[in-house]
Amino acid sequence: MSDLVAIVLAAGHGTRMKSSLPKVLHRACGRPLVYYPVQAALELGADKVVIVVNSQTRAKIVEELSLHVPSDKFSVAVQEVPLGTGDAARRGVETIELSKDDRVLILSGDVPLLEADDLREVVTGLDSKRCCLKLMTFFAQDPRGYGRILRDSGGAPREIREEKDLRSSDERQITEVNAGVYAALAGDLRQALGALDSDNAQGEFYLTDIVPLLAKTGTVTTVKASEQSLAGVNDRAQLNEIEEILFARIRRRWGKLGVTIKGRPLIDESVHIEPEALIEDGVRLRGKTRIGAHTHVDVGTVIQDTEVGERATIKPYCVLSESTVGANVQLGPFAHLRPQTVLQDDVHIGNFVETKKSLIKKGAKANHLAYLGDAEIGEKSNIGAGTIVCNYDGFLKSRTVVGAGVFIGSDSQLVAPLNIGAGAYVATGTTVTQDIPANALAIGRVRQINKEGYASRLRARLQSAAQNKKSKT
Repeated sequence: MSDLVAIVLAAGHGTRMKSSLPKVLHRACGRPLVYYPVQAALELGADKVVIVVNSQTRAKIVEELSLHVPSDKFSVAVQEVPLGTGDAARRGVETIELSKDDRVLILSGDVPLLEADDLREVVTGLDSKRCCLKLMTFFAQDPRGYGRILRDSGGAPREIREEKDLRSSDERQITEVNAGVYAALAGDLRQALGALDSDNAQGEFYLTDIVPLLAKTGTVTTVKASEQSLAGVNDRAQLNEIEEILFARIRRRWGKLGVTIKGRPLIDESVHIEPEALIEDGVRLRGKTRIGAHTHVDVGTVIQDTEVGERATIKPYCVLSESTVGANVQLGPFAHLRPQTVLQDDVHIGNFVETKKSLIKKGAKANHLAYLGDAEIGEKSNIGAGTIVCNYDGFLKSRTVVGAGVFIGSDSQLVAPLNIGAGAYVATGTTVTQDIPANALAIGRVRQINKEGYASRLRARLQSAAQNKKSKT
């Protein structure tokens, strides 16, 4: 068991986001904002994370975060009335059983760029007699809106003064500002939180006021960090800026792990890529997508919640959703795999082919302009250009099963429910409405009739009709 517990403050409404969605649930690189401080704390070694929420957002935050973090790794505390960050931190501390020597790390739920390595120094070396509080600070290019760090004549931090409470122009010129990251031993923190008052410009309990309270009985120290790593999200413009930084980090991480990254593909934090894969510019990888080793994902492709095997080639501008793609598959360009598509090894799916809820078995091919829905295509079968599986009658969807080694000629319609036996041959232009036995030939065309010399008479009649219509108008 670790002696470290984290409290993540996420009770604000985030009105500047102009959204019904709680601010901390807006996503960056596929994860809700609150995921990032929670994950950083867990990677740092926190045994438990307490998220302080308000009563209106509690259910949504628990539901969403449970999709990204094991539910036994976090709990919530509710701040019923918005009485400030000090009150929120107090609510978090009250919900968990802590010994006086347990370390407590306090983070903000809207600061997604902080990583575990950034926080390690903050939680190290805490001692009630020597260092009772550590806080993170940075030097801001524009300090407006931030609490300023006030130091005594010896350089020790003695107070954090919020923007609205600044008393002089000298204080407004201070560029060292509060980052909203604190670490203290539970006993000291409880005592300081209990002594807070709301005698300030906003009538709230400021968490920052623990600094002078603890400085009276012990030593308060600061840990410097970069302004970028401590950037928070207050509106959607800042969300976009921070997401761009996260995307760049993700690309750099995969590059160090043996993945070739070209240009600026956008890869969600939850995606996994095996070494020697090649991801081209303009690719978008989302959700629980996994890309196998030596696989090439070419420009403009979008992949969502899909597993792609080794040595696959995904040609430009394909869209894959909630599907499984085997090894050595050739896909695209401009192919669309809709949910519940399974392509086994060595399958070829070509340009402008769409699949949905279909199993395409090993070595089968559909190289041009086809729709395969609610279908099973047997090994090494060939689906010709323009083939359509007619799986929906307006009320129910039915299944088509094509055996191994079947040849479906171009411009055929397979009207489900249907079974086509192994080795069967469907002639070009056939509408198949009945099951086909194994090794049978199916032809379903209207008989062609040639009328000699008729074309010129037809043209003359059509031309005359057109001229009559024009003369009347």
